[in-house]
Amino acid sequence: MANPFFDHPILNSPYECPTRHWELDDDGQPTQQTIENRRKAEFITPIPKPKKRKGSSTQPGFVFDEGKGLSTQEQQYDPTSVINEVRALVKLWRAWPNPSEWEVTPETARLLQHWRHHQFSGVRPFFCQVEAVETAIWLTEVAPQSKNGKRLLDHLAAASNDANPGLLRLALKLATGAGKTTVMAMLIAWQTVNAVRRPGSKHFTRGFLVVTPGLTIKDRLRVLQPNDPDSYYADRELVPGDMLADVNKAKIVITNYHAFKLRERIELSAGGRSLLQGRGEELNTQETEGQMLQRVMPDLMGMKNILALNDEAHHCYREKPNDANDEELKGDDKKEAEKNSKAARLWISGLEAVSRKLGLNRVIDLSATPFFLSGSGYAEGTLFPWTMSDFSLMDAIECGIVKLPRVPVADNIPGAEMPMYRNLWEHIGSKMPKKGRGKGNILDPLSLPPQLQTALEALYGHYEKTYELWQRAGIRVPPCFIVVCNNTSTSKLVYDYISGFLRENEDGSQTLVEGRLKLFRNFDEHGNPFARPNTLLIDSEQLESGESLDDNFRNMAADEIDRFRREILERGGKLAGDLQGGKELDDVTLLREVMNTVGKYGQLGGSIRCVVSVSMLTEGWDANTVTHVLGIRAFGTQLLCEQVIGRALRRQSYDLNEEGLFNVEYADVLGIPFDFTAKPVVAPPQPPRETIQVKAMRPERDSLEIRFPRVEGYRIELPEERLTADFNDDSVMELTPDLVGATETQNSGIIGERIDLNLVHTGDVRPSQVLYELTSHLVLTKWRDHGEDPKLHLFGQLKRIAKQWLDEGYLVCKGGTFPAQLKYKMLADMACNKITAAITRKFLGERPIKALLDPYNPTGSTKHVRFNTSKTDRWETRSDRCQVNWVILDSDWEAEFCRVAESHPKVYAYVKNHNLGLEVPYRYGSEMRLYRPDFIVLVDDGHGLDDLLHLIVEIKGYRREDAKEKKSTTETYWVPGVNHLKTYGRWAFAEFTEVYQIEADFKAKVEGKFNQMIKQVTKQLKD
Repeated sequence: MANPFFDHPILNSPYECPTRHWELDDDGQPTQQTIENRRKAEFITPIPKPKKRKGSSTQPGFVFDEGKGLSTQEQQYDPTSVINEVRALVKLWRAWPNPSEWEVTPETARLLQHWRHHQFSGVRPFFCQVEAVETAIWLTEVAPQSKNGKRLLDHLAAASNDANPGLLRLALKLATGAGKTTVMAMLIAWQTVNAVRRPGSKHFTRGFLVVTPGLTIKDRLRVLQPNDPDSYYADRELVPGDMLADVNKAKIVITNYHAFKLRERIELSAGGRSLLQGRGEELNTQETEGQMLQRVMPDLMGMKNILALNDEAHHCYREKPNDANDEELKGDDKKEAEKNSKAARLWISGLEAVSRKLGLNRVIDLSATPFFLSGSGYAEGTLFPWTMSDFSLMDAIECGIVKLPRVPVADNIPGAEMPMYRNLWEHIGSKMPKKGRGKGNILDPLSLPPQLQTALEALYGHYEKTYELWQRAGIRVPPCFIVVCNNTSTSKLVYDYISGFLRENEDGSQTLVEGRLKLFRNFDEHGNPFARPNTLLIDSEQLESGESLDDNFRNMAADEIDRFRREILERGGKLAGDLQGGKELDDVTLLREVMNTVGKYGQLGGSIRCVVSVSMLTEGWDANTVTHVLGIRAFGTQLLCEQVIGRALRRQSYDLNEEGLFNVEYADVLGIPFDFTAKPVVAPPQPPRETIQVKAMRPERDSLEIRFPRVEGYRIELPEERLTADFNDDSVMELTPDLVGATETQNSGIIGERIDLNLVHTGDVRPSQVLYELTSHLVLTKWRDHGEDPKLHLFGQLKRIAKQWLDEGYLVCKGGTFPAQLKYKMLADMACNKITAAITRKFLGERPIKALLDPYNPTGSTKHVRFNTSKTDRWETRSDRCQVNWVILDSDWEAEFCRVAESHPKVYAYVKNHNLGLEVPYRYGSEMRLYRPDFIVLVDDGHGLDDLLHLIVEIKGYRREDAKEKKSTTETYWVPGVNHLKTYGRWAFAEFTEVYQIEADFKAKVEGKFNQMIKQVTKQLKD
């Protein structure tokens, strides 16, 4: 079936005004139809929806009336219609044939003709770049001369002043990769040439303050300096030759906003400060605003009418006071909002200081995402109302200016609405380290969650094919694979897993653990580090702020830093000369140089294949070789998603094909939940809830008290002379996409070719290799006492039992999984747990199991329950059946369970295990976990009231692997171990599972199942 949308994704030339666009429906999905005009500014984000959706919801419109200061009943800002109106007026003005009628200065007219019609020897300015500058020119020189223009200028001034009192701002929105640096150079040239030739005009200046969010962009923007060897004005022919001398008179200061922070003039220790201060007023040792400006921008001191250019300006705004009805942020979202607010406050305060002391003519903001961030006091994702020009990501894709992001649209996990790898963190976040790497925190890279290992394998499998294609095509640099992590612990684990590491042995020696992704390894097979690392570990936030490296990170990256130092000396050049001349090259400068040269042949970072970043790769990092991105962190906002994906969108080739269009380039993205729209949403205030106290009713219900042991672990001595195993249904281990992560993922851009990511390349591993590695893992982890050598004499017996487990079908591979995935440590541990449990089960009657109790708090009881809750789903218990007054319900089934339990003649008492403390320690893979069963029921099974049966009841639906481990551990270890103690009565375990599959007449079914469960348990105990 023909699919024109995917066959011909690029519709327009990058050098002409767009004349066609793909039609999208109300859900933002393509209709396969093209519309023969330019797309309106509507802020649609071009990412496909997941194929499985439970329901469609219409996209909400902009919300600008969520509080005072931006929009009010009297003054509503609608930037979308304003942008479209300005765009239409600029288009009419652009079409005027006679330059003398353009109502601009002759110098401006000359520059416009040059940008539109000059035969550039290299890449000429894109239409979107020229249009952005045209908008600024039109608003400055043309608009004041017409009624419509004055009305729009009044709107701009009002919108800017309401949110930024005292500053006149203008925002130009250009998609990531559309070339904002070129736009800044064109703006500087336009202003400078006019200022030099018309020194009395208030509209023009030759003094510029360029503010960036970090040092990476600051380093890159040096091309704006007229005297730079790679200056854009001459190198890219942005200015006619006779005007270059005028441009050279520009005074340009480029700084990162961190420089606006007032510094200490005197470095004093706490003791020294206290001594100098005495009992007088607090010492003020910070520099003044004037001193700060003298330090940051000495070349501009004494100048008036300065023009500020904010690169990535979404970081710069004045906060609005929080409204009482604003949604309260929590956890990582709250930290992100506080960080955004702190950065924005410092940036805008610096500009306000410049305006007060020197005078700012205007602030021009350039950003792909000029939206208010969380913590701004505005609805997150609200467009800056002073935005007057927009060239969106969708426009850029239809013109071929950027790569097409492909994200997962489908996988082979049933039931999930969103493909697992669209939002990977949702599935692995609870299993990842929560904080940065501490001194005593020893983490195992091979214990990464299987879903993460599978995601890495799947994306790497596609990278491998891409790498081979680039090699065959003779491209001299490799494609780049980016991993964005949440903290230093995660980044180090992923870095070691990918590139390899040296494991410290107990005797102090080191053993090489090879990187799991071959092309990204940093060590050869003998454990020697490669002279040039293939994988780079970086903390981009620290590099951008200009602060010194954190000690923990410096220790983690020490090896790669040393290797890069040696490479600098081998290469020669300026940096090598500095080092040989005795000049200190600090670690931050060195790593930033590596980072900034990724994908650039012959430079320090040219051979880097994989970058593992601690935080979001900062704006301005312009490597154009990025082909794959994996997110391993929370993405609380669509804005953050767009910013991270933006790092992968810069094109590699700008050659036109025979149709005069760019060829399609792709970037494959996993783990970043990018959706169609970043529109603001304001949460309504929540109504208050009733709070109740759940507690043991004492003394009136003391006769219903239920006591239980607090078990910490288990001890069992198994024979060594002849091992056998008793495998049963709980010995089955199913490898499914749900357990290991999606094994088949379809990545698609909203336009362009689809690709499938899978694990077929792991199916070639021989069964004998799987058996050998599984047995080795069994000996090393399950048959080895702490501090002692493994019991290698048992290898043969354990290999026989492991072979029996594999041959008799207890390992079941479904949904594109393979036995070779038992190489994942967590899955190998799970298999070993099942085999060990089967061996233990065989010797239950011969070798008793002992439950090990908490030495400080060995006994738990219902009499200690006391907590408050506002949950509304609850069951008030009968006074003759439960010591605790309420059961807090997690489902309707539990309510029915309570009803049946309270009316059943054999039930003496029961309790819900909610804040009770009954826990069953069990091992899931390589991780120790605590299982909390649902209920304890005291059952009269014929032994009398003095010897009631303690029945642990679990209400479960779909039996995942962890549910099987819980059941197996409870039946094989916990219950026999506690019964062996003989101090807590008799215990048994039952699952209440099938009832979850029933949708009709469930009251009768629950009652029937309950009766069946009681009969079955009592019969087993009698037998």
